[in-house]
Amino acid sequence: MAGKVIVMRHRSFLLKCLSALLVFGSWEIAGRVPVSFAFPTFLESMLALWVLIIEGTLFVAYAETLKPLVLGVFISGVLGIGIGLWVGLSKKFDWLVSPIFVVMQTAPLAALIPLLVMAYGIGLTSKVFVVCIMAMPVIVLNTGGAVRNTPISIKEMGHAFLGSRSDIVLKIILPAASPIIFAGLRLGVSAGFIGAILSELKITPTGVGDIITYSRSIADYPTMYAAILSIILLAVVFLNLLERMEKTLFGGLNKGYVTD
Repeated sequence: MAGKVIVMRHRSFLLKCLSALLVFGSWEIAGRVPVSFAFPTFLESMLALWVLIIEGTLFVAYAETLKPLVLGVFISGVLGIGIGLWVGLSKKFDWLVSPIFVVMQTAPLAALIPLLVMAYGIGLTSKVFVVCIMAMPVIVLNTGGAVRNTPISIKEMGHAFLGSRSDIVLKIILPAASPIIFAGLRLGVSAGFIGAILSELKITPTGVGDIITYSRSIADYPTMYAAILSIILLAVVFLNLLERMEKTLFGGLNKGYVTD
């Protein structure tokens, strides 16, 4: 009985471990078959990752990669939530702005990168723009949808208690929409990771993108896959931290508000 309780308590963690074991085990088997000469085993990739860490190469690379990622995600979060809030509160602004972010979300980013390079060069600015183009649309659209779909009943309750517009927005709409806004922020951060690496591969090979590009050019595939794996692991850790933060901040809220 006690064992069953422990299993149920840590069920989520155990399922994550089982999922990781399944993926990495399949990777090891596929590398040993082999599926392709360019597909190393999981153990070879982990060894290459350990070498990158011991030599310090990975830390130097991430010091470069995190610059556009952090800046882009921060700008996207602040502007995205602000614009999304306005979109949700104003039908006219929604009509004016939402199509722009829908287009940004669906447009092929690789086709836009040459335009950004021509406009802003090959430096940090272009890379930050790429991260913002990837991260901001989902944050804006999620925030706008969450605010727009806040139940009318609780807003009318605020009016009945003579709440001002700012009171209703800050004390009713934002708390009700916060879980969905935070979910959009998590999706935006995930997209931001993709944008950061894509910018390093397509604009200038720096940071982790440089490790990937150089390793591929000399057929050092374990190192290439190790760099890719490090990006995935960092993204997973970061998103789990955001999830824990969300549970801490909004654990007591009724998450059904915005979908009622």
